[in-house]
Amino acid sequence: MAGQGCLTASDPDTFVPDVHVNDATHTVLPPPERHAVLRVMPQPADANIHGDVFGGWIMAQVDIAGAIPATRRAAGRVATIAVNSFTFKQPVFVGDLLSFYAEIIKVGRTSITVSVEVYSERQRLEMEVVKVTEATLTYVATDDQRKSRPLPPV
Repeated sequence: MAGQGCLTASDPDTFVPDVHVNDATHTVLPPPERHAVLRVMPQPADANIHGDVFGGWIMAQVDIAGAIPATRRAAGRVATIAVNSFTFKQPVFVGDLLSFYAEIIKVGRTSITVSVEVYSERQRLEMEVVKVTEATLTYVATDDQRKSRPLPPV
């Protein structure tokens, strides 16, 4: 996996941009000022017979993670209206601990665009942290009738 977005002790100069390296463990970590909005460990039901987690399951978790800051900003209900980009960088395996980092990158009159990055802690022989997915999603604030509504002032 070296050279594909992860860092190992044998390849200390390869890492994903916008992350930092913990020199003590030689792992790739998200920036320290960010906090995960969601952490989850995929189970066997979330994967194929080889233990590879389904992309659709990961997409669903990304949608949940992105909705957290969007719901807070909208002060209420939101609906996903677009998946603007979605990139799988590394496979995800049963037993990986996934951390989802989401931040609002754009706010419109009724819409909120959120960037989501997913990191996997692999508990193999050595702990390894890799960026596995990144996505950008757009949500729209909705009222009780599920019609779009303006966002409240900040």
